[in-house]
Amino acid sequence: MDCLSVSTRFRIHGVLVLLAALACLAAAPILARELQSATQERGKRMSVTKEVFGTAQDGSPIERFTLQNSTMLVRAMTLGATLTAVETPDRRGHRENVTLYLETADEYIKGHPCFGSVCGRYANRIAGGRFVLDGVEYRLARNNGPNHLHGGIEGFHKKNWIGETVEGEGYVGVKLALQSPDGDENYPGTLNVTVTYRLTRDNRLEMEYDATTDKPTVVNLTNHAYWNLAGAGDGDVLKHTLWLNADRYLPVDATLIPLGPAVSVEGTPFDFRKEKAIGCDIDLTDGGYDHCFVLNRDSEGDLELCAVLRDPSSGRVMKVFTTQPGVQVYTANGLDGRLGAAEKSYPKHGAVCLETQHFPDSPNRPEYPGTVLRPGERYHERTVHEFLVE
Repeated sequence: MDCLSVSTRFRIHGVLVLLAALACLAAAPILARELQSATQERGKRMSVTKEVFGTAQDGSPIERFTLQNSTMLVRAMTLGATLTAVETPDRRGHRENVTLYLETADEYIKGHPCFGSVCGRYANRIAGGRFVLDGVEYRLARNNGPNHLHGGIEGFHKKNWIGETVEGEGYVGVKLALQSPDGDENYPGTLNVTVTYRLTRDNRLEMEYDATTDKPTVVNLTNHAYWNLAGAGDGDVLKHTLWLNADRYLPVDATLIPLGPAVSVEGTPFDFRKEKAIGCDIDLTDGGYDHCFVLNRDSEGDLELCAVLRDPSSGRVMKVFTTQPGVQVYTANGLDGRLGAAEKSYPKHGAVCLETQHFPDSPNRPEYPGTVLRPGERYHERTVHEFLVE
């Protein structure tokens, strides 16, 4: 016979049910927190995808890679190792592409002013299209008046690179590779180049450049992105503010070749040591900025703050860090509204380029930081763009 009465058993059952219910109530906040944490973690997940964007003139596929985190989207294609999108939110959370771009591969093939492309083998200008290396004179294409610009007629911005996705702790990216043969645009040596774009979880776009050669040559690589933090095609950037970590700049002649040593920015329109609107002194220049600024550096080769660009209207801020010795500031003086995308045109001063690099005409200027790369050496530079909202 059962020692417990029926009523006693019902009371015990009731207590057990009550305890179970209390346990569920106690666990509910924990489960909610775990669910919220899992949702946030999913939001932080990053992705990188690949698609065919078009066909290059040699018949090879032009691939486009899309990098995403929870906030930003970056696109890069193999043609020219070109950034075609950097989408980032404004202070209201509205995301816009803040780098100038074209909509189709055919438009890029037709020609453009290096929108987002990698320039090389030598970015910027070489005076007279010539230089002497180890007693040998090399004559290059004169594709910018009397001078050589951005690697020549078929520079790196016109080559179809080979891309592969990369992923790591806290980032997704694409690694783009190119082999420039000996004699390419009359440069000596076979140059093997890689450019890696990484989008990090904390909204940093990292650019890493590597190169090796089998003969002495000259190398200067940069990305030629055109930035408008209000959004591509949203007017000019004259009200954007700019700060530069530069006490000196390189004055230039009428063909934009440096005249000689760097000079102080003090008392000139080139003084951005205190943040000011890009349009503040632009009328005191010859049509706009297209000048190399000598960066203040604590130590050679370290990643240091170079520039801060702000758009007051959107609240977007871009900080630029680099290992390079200089930055070419170009205020898109050559744009005239004929190019554009998404039914928007790109006007004069419709963007600003902050091209981190070595100095123009360095192969002919032994007093400038060297750009000669020899067998057994490694060319290695980094630039990082950090995107914020205020």
